[in-house]
Amino acid sequence: MMISRVGQVISEGKVAFFEREVAAPKKDEVIIRIKASALCGSDLHTYKAAHPTVPLPATIGHEFSGDIAALGSTVHHLSIGQRVTAEPCEACGVCEACLKGEYGSCDKLSFIYRRGDGAMADYITVKAASVFPLPGHMSYEAGALVEPTAVAVHAVRRADVRLGENVLVIGAGAIGLITAALCKRMGAHEVIVTDMDPFRLEMAKILGATRTVDPGNGEDLSETVRLATGGRGVDKSFECVGRESTFVQAVTSLRKQGLATVVGIFEKPQITFCVMPLINNELRIQGSQGYCWDFPTALQMAAEIGVERLATHFFDLEDLKSALDTALDRSSRSIKVLLKP
Repeated sequence: MMISRVGQVISEGKVAFFEREVAAPKKDEVIIRIKASALCGSDLHTYKAAHPTVPLPATIGHEFSGDIAALGSTVHHLSIGQRVTAEPCEACGVCEACLKGEYGSCDKLSFIYRRGDGAMADYITVKAASVFPLPGHMSYEAGALVEPTAVAVHAVRRADVRLGENVLVIGAGAIGLITAALCKRMGAHEVIVTDMDPFRLEMAKILGATRTVDPGNGEDLSETVRLATGGRGVDKSFECVGRESTFVQAVTSLRKQGLATVVGIFEKPQITFCVMPLINNELRIQGSQGYCWDFPTALQMAAEIGVERLATHFFDLEDLKSALDTALDRSSRSIKVLLKP
């Protein structure tokens, strides 16, 4: 019998663990013994009791890797002990979007942690169809970061970044950094990254940013965009923060007929901005949530980019609160905080 500790945010700034017996997997499921689990921005919003769609109490954690500990009776393409990661979203499989293969737009799309089986735990049970073996050279740490890589892959694919385009990425958290790296790999000419954290901006340069902007140090984003684009504005922008001010920057930095892709989670989803530039310049704004058929590409990109470089802090599972506090503390110089059971 396997017993799993599961981390839960019980109220703002407070976490607790509960233990549960891990039930035998259903015929199409596998049980994974977690080796590394990463904190996501959505976990931090939940910890602050500020996630717009996750009420408390809530289990957290959906970026992870580990070893297969048990297999359902009809699972024959995987094996006990195999090193894997998993796509943590759940789609119904029968709505119109799912039947078209667009499961990322499923009417009932959810995530495994929302049913109480989060990845801040010893074990997690997932559908075998969502499991992806790790390449032999990939560490557990990199494997835990395949999920955020998939988020960035999806955003860049939706934006259709092309050779020679100029791109702005607002926010140098893990998603923003990986997005910048992918844009450069897609052939973007200028990749401008802006953030208030000098450490993260240095990482952005390592991953391929051509210019960085730190407004907290008096640097002017509008002027940088003007100089980089000859005054035209960027072709594509990515909002990876989730604030009204950064949304406005993503829109106002665009050239005529440019495209802004909004990725950040907005703790305050009601925002105000001037709509006339949207009309006069024929701008486009789109959202990007999660992923859809992006994990295979993300596995390859995570390896090529070297995403394990984003893992800056490591904690034992029982130190989950300290890990969350560290991830929220700008002075900690954290990018990705990982926990290991």
